[in-house]
Amino acid sequence: MSEGEKQMQRFALIGAGFIGAVHAASLAAHPGVRFELVYDVATDRAEALATTHGARAAADIAEVFDPDRIDAVVIGSSTDTHAEHLRRAADAGIAAFVEKPIDLDLAAARETVAYVRRSGIVAMVDFNRRFDRDHAELRRVVQAGEVGAVELVQLSSRGPASPPLEYVRVSGGQMRDQTVHFFDLARWICAADPVEVYVTGSALADARITEYGDVDTSVATLRLPDGGLIQIDSIRRTGYGYDERIEVMGASGLVESRRQACGNVVRYGGVSAVADGLHPGWFERVQPTYAAAMGAFVQALEDGTPPPVSLEDGLKAQAIAEAATASLRSGRPESIDYGSGAA
Repeated sequence: MSEGEKQMQRFALIGAGFIGAVHAASLAAHPGVRFELVYDVATDRAEALATTHGARAAADIAEVFDPDRIDAVVIGSSTDTHAEHLRRAADAGIAAFVEKPIDLDLAAARETVAYVRRSGIVAMVDFNRRFDRDHAELRRVVQAGEVGAVELVQLSSRGPASPPLEYVRVSGGQMRDQTVHFFDLARWICAADPVEVYVTGSALADARITEYGDVDTSVATLRLPDGGLIQIDSIRRTGYGYDERIEVMGASGLVESRRQACGNVVRYGGVSAVADGLHPGWFERVQPTYAAAMGAFVQALEDGTPPPVSLEDGLKAQAIAEAATASLRSGRPESIDYGSGAA
């Protein structure tokens, strides 16, 4: 074994569904990773994904948490297993990269984070949109003070199609499932934690979603500690593709991460012009950010530095989502409780 091979991080993946397949591709392509194992309760699915990427399907999940063979685990399994797998990684002394949320129950998520932190392992939540090139440049401009003090932030999260009702039933609702990514983006961009949130919403695309206490069209307004405002519109179904954008207005200027078209060709004829439209779905728009997030996690392991998105970041975004869900139900502004354990 060469010196270069010794330095490679040995990874295992839990979950061979859609997001597991996304992470598998990132792991297999990363030059600093030895992609060793895939585990899924559906063994045929694990075997197929492992074969595709030159890994091996684990016969038992205990193999994933063997520190003699594995340095880090990617947790891309169902939401109800995230906390359990994080704890097992902590017990084994293995680094962990986990999909959000840590647990749908905020109190349970806080207990899990405290447990993991006591172990001292490296752990990161996959808020991949932080790794979007344009969003990151917008944040740099804001943090450099180039637009002055932040006064108004506007974010749009508009999906092309409503998810299946079976998914809605277990998702935790729009605030916890969709808008939570933009709660995280907002506090990351502003480097501040909102103190209050008010949400109003409707079921406009599919009235059946109300059977699960959910909405498909909503607007959330958040107040920052200094009085600055954040507005997030979340739409589950548009008629024109996937639309994601951010605008920050400061005291002395404005910076925008624009909506992205799927191409840059414009066809001119007479007095009209026809341009390429938006991406057909959210994944097509954000796909590169998954590999970038995984790359940042691997870099942190190699450098021995904290990962750029902490478990505490996950808790804070989830705390905002909980208050937003409460506001949606109460019809009133709700204070955001970050808990004594949030850092």
